[in-house]
Amino acid sequence: MDNHAPLRVLVVDDHPLFRSGLRGALDSTDDIRVVAEVDTAGGVPLAVAEHRPDLVIMDLALPDASGIEATRQLAANPPAPPVLMLTMSGDDDSLLAALRAGAHGYLVKGSARDTVLHAVRTVAAGGAVFGPEVARRIADLLTAPAPGERPVALPMLTAREREVLNLVARGLDNRRIARELVVAEKTVRNHVGHIFDKLQVTCRAEAVARARDAGLGAPSP
Repeated sequence: MDNHAPLRVLVVDDHPLFRSGLRGALDSTDDIRVVAEVDTAGGVPLAVAEHRPDLVIMDLALPDASGIEATRQLAANPPAPPVLMLTMSGDDDSLLAALRAGAHGYLVKGSARDTVLHAVRTVAAGGAVFGPEVARRIADLLTAPAPGERPVALPMLTAREREVLNLVARGLDNRRIARELVVAEKTVRNHVGHIFDKLQVTCRAEAVARARDAGLGAPSP
């Protein structure tokens, strides 16, 4: 990377208004330029190959797949630009999944402009950046559980994701799960995608096998 050239950034987010605001903040500096925007995980590899960014800013929730899966695919094909997650998802499980996938930074949307600019520069230079609230949670997650604490099945999943996986393991399709949980079918699809990413499985059969190994999927009494 030329130290005198602006940092080249690819923004991956499916909300046009957010992308526009982020581009404005980044392009207002002398040393950062947004060279491309994509709104799906599937568009990331081509955009990276075409524009050769120094950094990818990645949302977690994308319409076709999660940003975690897109990050994992990038990391599996070096040399790849580092990834800074900038997302609404602030839960511990998403954070851990992003780190395992190879993200070099994790900020929640709503972070101050200067915080985002600092993170972009640091991650592009090979460092790692986490917002203050994220850093505190990482410290908490590294603390051993209290003695005698009952282990949670598949702790990398959120409580809602375990609930969805339990219904998947019982043989329900997305439409029936949506009715059961009184949510939109798209919401269920998003949960299933996150479950696949976190369990590192590629199909429902593999997810069901993991669920049953963990004691999930028993029919309701």
